[in-house]
Amino acid sequence: MTLVELVRQLQRGEVTPLEAARTCLDRIEGERLGAFVEVTAERALAQAAALGEPPEDPPALWGVPLADKDLVARAGVPTRYGSRAFRDNVPTVSDPIAAALDRLGSVSLGKTSTPEFGMTGYTEPAAGAPARNPWDPTTGAGGSSGGAAIAVATGMLPAAPASDAGGSIRIPAATVGVVGLKPSRGRLPFANGLSGTGGLSTAGPIARTVEDAAYLLDALIGSAPHRNATRAPDPVPTGSFVAALRTDPGRLRIGTTLVTPWDGWTDTTLDPGARDAYDWAARTLAAAHDVDDAAWQPRGYPEMFTTIWRASAAGLPVADDDLDALVEPFTAWMAREARAMPASEAIGGFEAASAFERQTIEAFSPFDAVLTPALAMSPRPLGWFSSDTSPLENFARQCQYAPHTSFVNVAGLPAITVPAPAAPGQRPWSVQLVGRPGGETRILQLAAQLERARGPLPWPANAPTTP
Repeated sequence: MTLVELVRQLQRGEVTPLEAARTCLDRIEGERLGAFVEVTAERALAQAAALGEPPEDPPALWGVPLADKDLVARAGVPTRYGSRAFRDNVPTVSDPIAAALDRLGSVSLGKTSTPEFGMTGYTEPAAGAPARNPWDPTTGAGGSSGGAAIAVATGMLPAAPASDAGGSIRIPAATVGVVGLKPSRGRLPFANGLSGTGGLSTAGPIARTVEDAAYLLDALIGSAPHRNATRAPDPVPTGSFVAALRTDPGRLRIGTTLVTPWDGWTDTTLDPGARDAYDWAARTLAAAHDVDDAAWQPRGYPEMFTTIWRASAAGLPVADDDLDALVEPFTAWMAREARAMPASEAIGGFEAASAFERQTIEAFSPFDAVLTPALAMSPRPLGWFSSDTSPLENFARQCQYAPHTSFVNVAGLPAITVPAPAAPGQRPWSVQLVGRPGGETRILQLAAQLERARGPLPWPANAPTTP
């Protein structure tokens, strides 16, 4: 069942939290895809049993089994950040998002897999097993929320909270064929368990349906006040994003673009499957909306983003002398590059990012949403990003794979990836819808229209269960 269906049954007493937790734990126990790095079964069953009967006014996620990305500290649970450097780390205090999920009544089943410190768009940490794509386990599941995406795609979890600093929600969601939503900058008052740099990172949902993504976003928004964080505009007259899905948005203006800010810096050629999905989405939207070329021509992005992305590694919690022994070569390279970077270069990068934000918002301003491909390439074989590559080539390959995602974080805009139609047994390709600042309502409504036009999707052949 969907997340929304499960919530209804839990709140009516038709399913108990203990039954829901046991079902998911049974599926997790049978998985061989590397979705989880820590399963806290006894703790979860005790927590579910203690919930008892549904209260009169249950919190939004009462009894729902979820899991934390392994960048999020949960008191008493090993939190390794995907790194050997933290293999023995058991925090005593939970991060804000973990505390929020507790207040919402959810039951934590453990930790989902992430690359080391969430630094890459693929999830193949040296500290654990790689996150394998349930459509083809010889390929990866994307990153950095690779474990969360697998868990949702295969029914181990009804949905998952995740985080996104350059595509970390949308890349794995598109890789495995589920919905991934990156909210606007400031929409949620927390990101992941490691401090973000330059406002790039935000928390957000991975789900199997657009409605489920909207529901989890609503829940997270309602879980904590914005006392000490910038608040995104809230143009939701219906009061919630789920309610907005039940309203007709009318005829909107949709921009389309195949341009990426990495064009000319690396090969951003679209796979034919990615182009077919994009063309299908453009045709489908054109039946109800005005669709035009966005005529977006970004400049100077590769130099700017490589600067701020390297700078983001300066504060990684590993000393210089321990880098070679404790972290992976790519992470060590990032940290050394960041720590050797002159302050003027880093500041210049962030100033250029602010200029890029203004230019992109202005270019997209005529449109209610802009359609792009989600990924440029099919899922890559395990080891493709890191085997026999220099760190810079590794980074370039990540940009080849997903050239349409990171600019959204720099601009602070909301974006959602939604799967296109797929033949039985075939992995669906996905498309991305980018909204205006605070414009989650419109991209959710449009994604729901695409979802209805697409119809049901096949189930991954290598899932540990079937629907």
